[in-house]
Amino acid sequence: MREFNIRTVIVRTALLATVAAIVPAPALAETAPETSAAPQREYLPGNIVVTGERDSYASDDGSSGTKTPTPIIDVPQAVTTITSDQLEDQGVTALNDALRFVPGVSLETGEGHRDEVFIRGQETTADFYLDGLRDDAQYYRSLYNVERVEVLKGANALIFGRGAGGGAINRVSRVAIFDMPQVNGSAQLDTFGAFALTADANIPAAEGVAVRLMGTYEEFNNHRDVYDGRFFGFTPTLSAQLGPDTRFFATYTYDDDERVVDRGLPSINGGPLQGYDETFFGDADYNLSDIEVHIGRARLEHDFSDGWSLNASLQYADYDKFYSNIVPGGGTTATTVNLSGYESGTDRVNVIVQANIVGQFETGSLGHTLLIGAEATTSETDSVRDRVLFNNGTATSVTVNLADTIAVPAFTLAPQRASASELSTVSLYAQEQLDIGILQLVAGVRYDRFDLESTDFIASFSGARVDEKVSPRFGVILKPQDNLSIYASYAESFLPSAGDQFTVLSQQDQGLEPESFENLELGLKWAPHRELLLTAAVFRLTRSNTPSVDPTTNLTTLVGESTVEGFELGLVGEPVDGLSVSLGYTYLDAEITDSADATDIGTVLQQVPEHQVTAWARYDVTDRLGFGAGVIHQSDQFASNSNNVVLPAYTRVDAAIFFEATDTLSLQVNVENLFDEDYYPSAHGDNNIQPGAPLNASVGARLRF
Repeated sequence: MREFNIRTVIVRTALLATVAAIVPAPALAETAPETSAAPQREYLPGNIVVTGERDSYASDDGSSGTKTPTPIIDVPQAVTTITSDQLEDQGVTALNDALRFVPGVSLETGEGHRDEVFIRGQETTADFYLDGLRDDAQYYRSLYNVERVEVLKGANALIFGRGAGGGAINRVSRVAIFDMPQVNGSAQLDTFGAFALTADANIPAAEGVAVRLMGTYEEFNNHRDVYDGRFFGFTPTLSAQLGPDTRFFATYTYDDDERVVDRGLPSINGGPLQGYDETFFGDADYNLSDIEVHIGRARLEHDFSDGWSLNASLQYADYDKFYSNIVPGGGTTATTVNLSGYESGTDRVNVIVQANIVGQFETGSLGHTLLIGAEATTSETDSVRDRVLFNNGTATSVTVNLADTIAVPAFTLAPQRASASELSTVSLYAQEQLDIGILQLVAGVRYDRFDLESTDFIASFSGARVDEKVSPRFGVILKPQDNLSIYASYAESFLPSAGDQFTVLSQQDQGLEPESFENLELGLKWAPHRELLLTAAVFRLTRSNTPSVDPTTNLTTLVGESTVEGFELGLVGEPVDGLSVSLGYTYLDAEITDSADATDIGTVLQQVPEHQVTAWARYDVTDRLGFGAGVIHQSDQFASNSNNVVLPAYTRVDAAIFFEATDTLSLQVNVENLFDEDYYPSAHGDNNIQPGAPLNASVGARLRF
């Protein structure tokens, strides 16, 4: 199906030509003045939560895991951070592509129109955050305005609230920086014809005032037939020093995304359908997604003294989304495929208010870091869904001939769902970090009240439910030396019965208690030197109170339970001069351990590979020339909890070349899937399987002034 040979020749010839063109550069670089040196690469997180300033490898910010100024080495949970330098080196512009290099995270296809992931085996579309505030709508997130991405693993209710059973994904924004005028621009073009243009201007406007303007325009393309789309994003942000002890930050983000909805391939004989990796199993004129996102945020910080501070944040977010798609289904044969379809629209408005008081003080020989916080949210969601009908409105699915180009018969639409929901929450939390020398204790508790009212207009049902939950967290950290932490932790989280989107509350869900998550973890964090961090963790995550249908009585009970046991290793930083690495390995053993249906017990959880390896490294041969390489490996995994379809194991190898042409211009070539591996990295059930892209390359240029 694919013309791999032609693309392979083009990409590898371009790569060799680039190497030949820039390899002589080291001789010139040796005599260049020191000011021509390439900027230091940062693969460890900087000590910035609000300001977005970039620091050296020595900084390690773990404050997103505690809401307090805490080094990452003293946070009692596994955390993976992807810095802006690593994102730039990998040529990554979207969140889902960045998460491929995070151990313990596997991607769901998201039905071709949203970010959706599994973290430690727990599927989520809503555990996404922006500077610690929930960003839970279903859409693809760009990284043009992001300083770094943090993945905090294990139950996180104390810090993040509901959900976050397997973990939470937090994006740290770039904001305006005082006294640092700077303009950056970049362009990137790949062999499929996709391209991205970005601009970033930081402007000190007056004493104590700075403005930053960020924008991007992208056009999408890949190996799949008819796939295309475009993204436009714009983010202005303001930083103001209101006094010696008070700071104010304001940001507005507008994102506009239009793209083809690609639902991937069906399965056959227990695996992905072979020979049709380019075939589009949909209608090119109908499979479309369109979303507009408006997010306005303000944050005020005030220092009462050297030890006590207050921060308060307000976020308003408006998400207006519509998508429509024809979808491949089960029953595929060697000559036919089954199709169905639907379209859906969602309009959501979220308002979040959060305030935290942080105190750092001592009582005798004891050190204290105290957090007291509160959060209130409202969320209004209107949703509609219409079903596709074939054969003059008499059938919800149709069987068509399997071919390189799928012929979709004429269809009509019929209402399937229309709903409106209003969610209000109130949260109170407190946490104490006690330092008694060689031992540190972290203990906290969060109270959440969820008040959901929902109306299903099609089913003529209005329901309401109030849930009140208390979520504890406890950690013990042994520090035999400053650069070594050995920790044990316990944390809980929960997920209300309406699910992570709260779109509609069914009559059945109205009577169900929330699901519960418990995470037990033992770990080690060691910094052998100031620019390197080694981490290891072994954990057990139990999900219980899961709805389960008794096949005898056909009644839904809450006896369902699943466990995920595993361990992970990570190494990030600069082990030797010139070499930057981000390495990870995860082992996961995930299965259903209890169910009202005994046949479910022992089922392996969907899309949880037993073994996962993620590796990225960059080595700078000289101040001007560098090389990069990456590896992603996942063992085979089941496409769904049916365990009927297997996504085969795969190993993908990437490569890159970096060249500092001048003090202000840098060039790079990134090659994805260097050895042209056929692989299927993600799915949405058994019959929406996404084929990975073949060998392809992108060329990028970056200007900085």
